[in-house]
Amino acid sequence: MKASLRALLEYKGRDVETVNPDTSVFVAVQRMNVRHIGALVITDEENLVGIMTERDVLTRVVATNRDPTCTRVWEVMTRDPVIIDADATVEEALGVVSNRRCRHLPVVHQNALYGLVSAGDLTAWIVRDQRRTIDDLYDYVTR
Repeated sequence: MKASLRALLEYKGRDVETVNPDTSVFVAVQRMNVRHIGALVITDEENLVGIMTERDVLTRVVATNRDPTCTRVWEVMTRDPVIIDADATVEEALGVVSNRRCRHLPVVHQNALYGLVSAGDLTAWIVRDQRRTIDDLYDYVTR
């Protein structure tokens, strides 16, 4: 588990769906649905300014009876989201996700958005790594 998030993102892909803060929540949710993702990174030009998750939509739009066609992303997004550096390890990222109780973690490198990892991505990486270890040990024992 000493692999860096950089390695995970090179394997998974670094594509991140982003929207402008002035985008309507309706349009943002449509993009999330089309891409089958649970979060969008909010950028103002090239700067990461927030994140909008399914939970944000439920608690700040649906639960408060806001009209998603009139509500802008900047009104309901999580500002200053928890971020992590691309050189951090998968283990460190799991600690952040667990301790800060967030499911999506923007990854930055040199103050620029580098990718996005989810709790599911981190879990899948660990399972993949453990499978490889088990296979290696099995091969070693059975030779």
